[in-house]
Amino acid sequence: MGRGYIVEDVVEKYLSNLSVPGASCVTGLLIGQSSSQRDFVVLAVRTPQKDTEGQGSPSVSRGAGNSLERLDVEWVTEHARQVSRMLPGGMSVIGVFLVTPPELSKEAQNTLRRLIFAVDKHISKGRLWSLTEEDVTEKVTLHICSKTRKVVCRTYDVRDPKSSAKPADWKYQSGVCTSWPLLTCSVGLNLVFPVLEMHVLPQDMEKCMKEGLQTWAKQIEDGLCLINGDAMPGEVELLGGQKKNAKAVQQTFRAQILIPMAEPQSERRLTASVKVCSGSLTLKGMVQCRAYLHSNKPRAKHATEVIKRDVINTVSSRVEMFLEDLLMEGEDKGSVGVQQVLPRRVFAPVPGMSLCVCDYMFPDECVSDVSDRLKEMLDWETPEDSIDTSQEAVPEAPTIDLKNTVVQKNLKAKSTLDARPKTPSEDPTEAHKSHKTYYAGVAMAAAIALLATGTSLIYLSD
Repeated sequence: MGRGYIVEDVVEKYLSNLSVPGASCVTGLLIGQSSSQRDFVVLAVRTPQKDTEGQGSPSVSRGAGNSLERLDVEWVTEHARQVSRMLPGGMSVIGVFLVTPPELSKEAQNTLRRLIFAVDKHISKGRLWSLTEEDVTEKVTLHICSKTRKVVCRTYDVRDPKSSAKPADWKYQSGVCTSWPLLTCSVGLNLVFPVLEMHVLPQDMEKCMKEGLQTWAKQIEDGLCLINGDAMPGEVELLGGQKKNAKAVQQTFRAQILIPMAEPQSERRLTASVKVCSGSLTLKGMVQCRAYLHSNKPRAKHATEVIKRDVINTVSSRVEMFLEDLLMEGEDKGSVGVQQVLPRRVFAPVPGMSLCVCDYMFPDECVSDVSDRLKEMLDWETPEDSIDTSQEAVPEAPTIDLKNTVVQKNLKAKSTLDARPKTPSEDPTEAHKSHKTYYAGVAMAAAIALLATGTSLIYLSD
């Protein structure tokens, strides 16, 4: 027996209302949450139209003509990556769907398999947290015939490249996420990343920051999480004591993550190394985190896991956006003592649900930009007055301070991290200068030696 999927009924309405003109195809993402027993799908999002002129943000081709061979997988995966940034903790892209005319039904399964593996690989490429043994690695694919509306649901284990399709149960239900508990958390940042060279390229800065973030992410994963001020045992049910016939109401829990100042002496390893650094990057500020947990007997360890992963994801996403912004700009950016403001996290409600998604607003953007982005990426209208921009106040928003560091834009130049001093034999000009210096040095040494000899003779004669 395959996995079971409990699907919010708004997903059924959304898929039924998708317009598929002529013999074209429609691709999209399935968003929800997985558990050991069953999975929950709460959103379906079609991939937006690819900009044929190459302008605007990365999106996905809505149609592939009359052949699935021309489907732009790269656009699908990029859309999935951007959507995954907009999801709070606990929610993720757990599958893909494809709507085709009847004549392409046979090709659909091979296309879906190719898509789900590509999407998972692209999303997980920059992930800083580690999977556990309890993480579900089966992802769902859904094929819908545009004429008969017949649905075929299959799953693949994305950790097994040779995985074959398994049948799955797809059932619609109302109010799937109505009582999902909400966890909130505020985290203060004060991370320092050493920079070896004063003048760095964006790719060098990325390497420095990613290495530092990996160390910090491990500390977050190993940290102690308090829920409503208590250190709850991992196996304790988060909603324990709730009556079975009680009305479904969403509960909110406050989480705190405590990181030990130092490892115990017995576990400490002497692996420190000393490097001469020209500058540093400091990431500081406050970030607001949210996570949702399914109501199927959630345990404290699951709550701890989803909120920690949201902390890591939101910081990592902002650093990626900052680095992408550097790569997109043409001129030098950054100098000694310059402070770069990272995008603030804002939240927007999902229509008709008790869930929120998020987006990141740069200092030069306004609420209308966020609303437009939500429309493009998630395919729904969001009133500007419903977008919550108050969670991260401007004075406390995360920033990156550049100390004794200049970011260069000569992307064709050799990476400073890989650069090494040239020997005279490698550079003729330097070799010529080196020989001049060598001969001058010999002459000076000879003169000093003669002078010393003369002085010695004077002393001897006295």
